[in-house]
Amino acid sequence: MRDHTKLRAFELTDQLAVAVYKATRSFPSEEMFGLTSQLRGAAGSIASNIVEGCARNSEQEYLHFLDMAYGSAREVDYQIGLSHRLGFLPDDQNRETIKTLIFQPSRSPLPP
Repeated sequence: MRDHTKLRAFELTDQLAVAVYKATRSFPSEEMFGLTSQLRGAAGSIASNIVEGCARNSEQEYLHFLDMAYGSAREVDYQIGLSHRLGFLPDDQNRETIKTLIFQPSRSPLPP
C-alpha cells in the first residue's frame, strides 16, 4: 500500500479542492445544486481517487484510480472555464491559480 500523503500529486489536488471550494462561495445561490455542486464534487474527487488508488494492492488498480483522477481534473478544467464564461468566476487570477494546480507545466500531478 502506498502513502498518499507523500505524493506531490495528492498535495496539489488537495490544494485544488480547497481553492475550488473558496472560489465557488460567491457563485449564485441557484447554482448550489448545479455547477457549484458539480465543480466541488469533481475537485474533491481528484484527491479522493488518488487516495483510493494508493490504498489498492495492485499496480493495475492504482493506475485505474489515477486515470479516474485525471478524468476528474479535466472535468474541473472545463467547469472552471464554463464558470468564467458565465461570469461566476470573473477573477482571472483565481481561475489561473486553479488551472495551474490542475496542470502544472512539465510537472502535471496526474498522467497524461
